[in-house]
Amino acid sequence: MWMGEIRMADPMGAIRDCPAPDPHPGGPTRYAVPPGAVDTHAHVIGSGPAYPLVADRSYTPPEAPAQKYLAMLDATGMANGVLVQVSVHGTDNRLMLETLAANPDRLRGIAVIPLGLPDRDLAALKQAGVAGLRLNVLFGGGVGLDQVEAYGALAREMGWHLQFLIDARTLPPLASRLSRLPVPFVVDHMGHMPTSAGLDDPGFATLVDLVRDGAWVKLSGAFRTSVQGPPYADTIPFARALNEAAPERCLWGSDWPHVAAWDGPPRIATLLDLMAEWVPDEDRRRMLFVENPRTLYGFG
Repeated sequence: MWMGEIRMADPMGAIRDCPAPDPHPGGPTRYAVPPGAVDTHAHVIGSGPAYPLVADRSYTPPEAPAQKYLAMLDATGMANGVLVQVSVHGTDNRLMLETLAANPDRLRGIAVIPLGLPDRDLAALKQAGVAGLRLNVLFGGGVGLDQVEAYGALAREMGWHLQFLIDARTLPPLASRLSRLPVPFVVDHMGHMPTSAGLDDPGFATLVDLVRDGAWVKLSGAFRTSVQGPPYADTIPFARALNEAAPERCLWGSDWPHVAAWDGPPRIATLLDLMAEWVPDEDRRRMLFVENPRTLYGFG
């Protein structure tokens, strides 16, 4: 059974080495990527001693340098990208910030930070192109939900949004807290739950309600949530339900370099072709690829 990132850690607690991403990315074969498209979810990853990995990580990835990510954008027809601070670097955002600074027109970033940073550090993050903060409640190296209200207040002050890596099955008791946040928020990877949970799962139903009421959602991570494997047909009804709820708040992300893809890295062309099934309408696909992300992340 295919389970993607849902089964990240070794049952004995060992930190596993990740496979490398597909070295030959390509664009979709079923439609043309529209001009101005944005990949809203990817990571750059370094290694020690220059960019050490956190000790409490769930996996050890290969390096994923900026030049390889930019080459992937070119190969898939993406005009812009959004880098999300990867959990294995914890709150050390240096590599991401250096990459943003080198590509100010093409890239934006989502940082992971502790509360209480000096104003000068927050200003530097914004100047570098950071557009939001990520709270990762699933894997080692992230920042959890204990102080979500404080992060919401900080994001409001800075003109940022919040982004959550969370299993949708845990959403029902959290929904009211999230709904009261004073800033927009994004849920990663369609709620990061296995398709075997079903469309009627209370957590997924809660996610659909949140999206309908104002949340944003990334239609991404098929290889993480599918239990069937490529071409991930079991993810189609989940993506369609979320897109029907709010086509104006759906985003696409490659999730490059596909960390913890234990069954082998997905082909990005396959993930992009899947969008023809997830969002069959061409106008809605343009919204998802172009209009929605350019609005949320502030691309010109």
